Amino acid sequence: MTDNANLYHRLAAGFKPTAHALELPDGTGYTFADVERHSARAANVLSNLGLSTGDRVSVIAEKSLPYLWLYLGCLRAGFVFHPLNPGYTQTELAFFLANAGTRALLYDASGATQALPAADDCPGIVHRLSLDSHGGDDFCTRMLSAPEEFATVEMAGQDSAALLYSSGTTGTPKGIRITHENLYSNAQALREAWEFSADDILVHALPVFHVHGLFITLGPALLAGTTLRWLPRFNAAEVIAAMPGATMMAGVPTYYSRLLASDAFDADVCASIRVFISGSAPLSEAVFHAFEQRTGHRILERYGMTETGILTSNPLHGERKPSSVGPVLPGVGIRVVDDAGIALSGDVIGAVQVRGDNVFPGYWELPAATDKAFSDGGWFDTGDQGYLDDDQYLFIAGRSKDMVISGGLNVYPKEIERDIERMEGVAEAAVFGVPHADFGEAVVAAVVATAGKSVDEGATIAALKTTLAAFKVPKRILLLDDLPRNTMGKVQKNKLRERYDDLFSAAV
Repeated sequence: MTDNANLYHRLAAGFKPTAHALELPDGTGYTFADVERHSARAANVLSNLGLSTGDRVSVIAEKSLPYLWLYLGCLRAGFVFHPLNPGYTQTELAFFLANAGTRALLYDASGATQALPAADDCPGIVHRLSLDSHGGDDFCTRMLSAPEEFATVEMAGQDSAALLYSSGTTGTPKGIRITHENLYSNAQALREAWEFSADDILVHALPVFHVHGLFITLGPALLAGTTLRWLPRFNAAEVIAAMPGATMMAGVPTYYSRLLASDAFDADVCASIRVFISGSAPLSEAVFHAFEQRTGHRILERYGMTETGILTSNPLHGERKPSSVGPVLPGVGIRVVDDAGIALSGDVIGAVQVRGDNVFPGYWELPAATDKAFSDGGWFDTGDQGYLDDDQYLFIAGRSKDMVISGGLNVYPKEIERDIERMEGVAEAAVFGVPHADFGEAVVAAVVATAGKSVDEGATIAALKTTLAAFKVPKRILLLDDLPRNTMGKVQKNKLRERYDDLFSAAV
């Protein structure tokens, strides 16, 4: 092999040793030379465990610097990084660890209670190391005595770099195999699209067990030599304190709504920020406009998924359309098709399909599921419904699984949610379907009111009848204090469907 496609090798090619790579809240800083040294130590520790190239290294821990060194060390040593949410239950973790064929498990105090019993059910795990206890035989202690040099292992572009799992809300979670080329191609596209540079300072408050914080922001930042203001978690006050002098921030919509809820957040606080980026869940038009009014910034929304990385992005320079996730990125193919696979145009909603070097090669040890997900020509079915407007901006109408079929007619939740969220007093809405004797499914909306405001069910339905066809109008408006969400802020409509499954049972 003459060209090393190892992601770390390609990221590190542009490192400037004395440039600032990381800034911590306590004022501690790390240069890119420090990144090289610490990742080398981590790679040496892992290699000394006797693991083989391609072995899975699972980590169940909160965000920390050792976590970052572990990730980069895995890349350098040719192992497959397998991050897991420390909020998972023991049963969930046991499935993930067994299915991945984990060889080494690393954990911290936040994950130990669930992780260690889960590992007991996985005889293939031959190494368990703590990531955060100093003074024992743990990962950090081993790093202290490990060499500061490591020859990054040569890898092909199609070799696995990471293994992540789908949420499993519609069945057994599937492992998603992500390659070195997948991650590099997407990092390069985002570096260009969002103009990451060595002059940038990015506020990084995202978790790193998820692609958003681990790949989508970290990849292009490292590739460009951008400085990361590394925050352990999102806290509105801490993020506001980190903003002065920073030039970029990436977050989920919840972050932006929480910033708006703080009186300390205004245009002066973020005067140095050149772009705010949002993803992982839909950004409401209300937050989009409120944020612009407060700060003068139009949040840049993008679209992607674990299997593909980022696919589309509203432009850095140019129109950012509310509710749109923007045009396709260079190097990515996208189309919208009907049930027969025929391409659609003219704002017609259909299945969103994509292809490109960023798209994963397949599900972990599930060839049938992989075949089902890809159509002729290598097109991957995202599972999303959407349309392309005349400017080729993509609008997502909702997940295929969330589409409601009421009276034999397709209802796309996003269209209704947009109308509801434009109403006075509404903070957010989630539209879903529940069983109904006459209609098959009835359209229902769960609505959260703005603080200090109230929402009237009858008035809301009456207003919707003036903007929507009758079959789209919700049969009920449910007033909730909040919507169920996962750790990345996505509304869990499956939980709403389960909770209100018998809402119309009297009619059934």
